[in-house]
Amino acid sequence: MTLTPFHLAIPVRDIAEARNFYGTRLGFAEGRSDVHWVDFDLFGHQLVVHLDPALGSQGQVAHIKQGVDGHGVPVPHFGVVLTLAQWDQFRMQIDGVIDEFIIEPYTRFEGLPGEQKTMFFQDPSGNALEFKAFKDIQSALFSTA
Repeated sequence: MTLTPFHLAIPVRDIAEARNFYGTRLGFAEGRSDVHWVDFDLFGHQLVVHLDPALGSQGQVAHIKQGVDGHGVPVPHFGVVLTLAQWDQFRMQIDGVIDEFIIEPYTRFEGLPGEQKTMFFQDPSGNALEFKAFKDIQSALFSTA
C-alpha cells in the first residue's frame, strides 16, 4: 500500500508563537497561511495550526496520561513515524531546542515486537507530539506478536 500525506489541524493560543516553535525551532517549512492559521510541512504531511481564542494567552490543550511501557503517554497526542536515520537526525536537530520532554528519547519495548525509538514533547499551546521510529516500519508498525 502506498501511503499518502495526512492533514491535521490543531489549536494554538498564538500564531506568532506557533510559527516560532514549528518553523524556527523545529525547522518545519511553512506553506500557506492567513491571520488565523498556518500550514507546516511535517515530514511531508500537512500540519495546520489554527488560532483558538478559547485557549487564552497562557492556556494549554488539556490531556490525560495513559501508561505505556512504564511511561505516562499524553492523550491526545499526534506525531509521525520516521525511519531510524530520520529519527536520529531529528533528535540531534532538536537538541538544545526542546527545553523539556514529556518522555525523554528512548527505545520502547526493547527486544520485543514493535521495538521503537520514541520521544514526546509539547508545543507552547500544550499540543503533545510524538516522534517514533522502527527498524522495519512495514513489519513493526502494527505488530502484535
